[in-house]
Amino acid sequence: MLYDRAKIYVEGGAGGDGAISFRREAHVPRGGPDGGDGGHGGGVILRCDSSRRDLGALRSKHFRAERGHRGGGSNKQGARGEDVVIPVPPGTQAVSVDGAVIDLVEPDQTAVLAKGGRGGHGNKRFSTSVRQAPRFAEQGTSGESGWVELRLKLLADAGLIGLPNAGKSSLLSRLTRADPKVADYPFTTLEPVLGTIEGDDRQVILADVPGLIEGAADGAGLGHEFLAHVERCAMLIHVVELAPSSGEPLENYRAVREELTAHGTGLEDLPELLVLSKSDLWSAADTEDQVRDWQSAMGDSVLGILAVSAATGFGLERLTETILREVPEHVAAPVAPGPGQIDVEYEAEHLTYRPKGEGGYSVEAEGEGVFRIHGSGVEVLFDRFDLNNEEALGYLETRLTEMGVMAELKRAGFESGNDIRVGEYEFELY
Repeated sequence: MLYDRAKIYVEGGAGGDGAISFRREAHVPRGGPDGGDGGHGGGVILRCDSSRRDLGALRSKHFRAERGHRGGGSNKQGARGEDVVIPVPPGTQAVSVDGAVIDLVEPDQTAVLAKGGRGGHGNKRFSTSVRQAPRFAEQGTSGESGWVELRLKLLADAGLIGLPNAGKSSLLSRLTRADPKVADYPFTTLEPVLGTIEGDDRQVILADVPGLIEGAADGAGLGHEFLAHVERCAMLIHVVELAPSSGEPLENYRAVREELTAHGTGLEDLPELLVLSKSDLWSAADTEDQVRDWQSAMGDSVLGILAVSAATGFGLERLTETILREVPEHVAAPVAPGPGQIDVEYEAEHLTYRPKGEGGYSVEAEGEGVFRIHGSGVEVLFDRFDLNNEEALGYLETRLTEMGVMAELKRAGFESGNDIRVGEYEFELY
């Protein structure tokens, strides 16, 4: 069974805490602070692996990267946490924890699902001419985390589509070396099958998509599960049975076309080659009449109309030549990160807190003598320091003053000793 979906939980490693340390050497008075920075946490990364075929091994798994190591004395920086690399097959799509769209189509392409947290600065970073012996340091931030859904869309040049039992699998087995299940009852194909047509100077990959039925785009039958695999194709090969067991050939053709349109991803706009299968059930004269009738009905809406028989081999050579000629040789590949493009910005030496949004923050009175500060940048500041450390609180007050938060608090009626709430924190501010 082909597993083309998987839901996984990913968590980037937390950053290591900065160190609080002072230089202590014989004969070196007042050595000063020398606490090093914590290491950044590792990330959870997808890597395109051409040896992988589906996502079955990843279903409902948890992936956690290593946290960064704590900084040390003598300005020693903590080691960076190890990344967790998840191999996935070509054609895998996902949306990262921060909302970035990921589409991996080339071997060794990589993309970050969850970024690791940043390491905290050691007390050496906070030493100034007026604060020569800071006894506080930054704490590392937590990494990104959340559930991510992976989706596999097969990479094929052309897709064989049509109603169940239209003869798609038989055609694929005759045109390529693929070995799909072939039987005289509907829904013998339960998952997409790939095969390769070998030309003199090129190859074309065909995908046999399980049969569509009316209502497939809304969840009926099996086809709705696999319509996404056709989205990457450059051309559709629509197989219509000349002597169907139910319905009329033209009505069957239009039913499939309606499902392509209802899918809503532009499949109906792909170039289409119409193949009339099982022509061995008709005489040669009747088959020619059928082709002329279809040409009159279709006009220029299709690339061509060919009658074939997988049983006798009639028309297969011409079909192969047509596919090799009509499938575009250069299809624009989806934009995806290249090898090594892990845009995490881990190694920034200086971090400036600039809260997003209009004004960056807001102040709200939640009761008598209680004020809440909203703003992601302000919350990050409080996450990075120990609020039980008076020096750290003094530094925070300085930063809040520089950002204009203190002035906003006073405009809202704040008085010394009132309670302040930021995120999950609550404290009295004097």
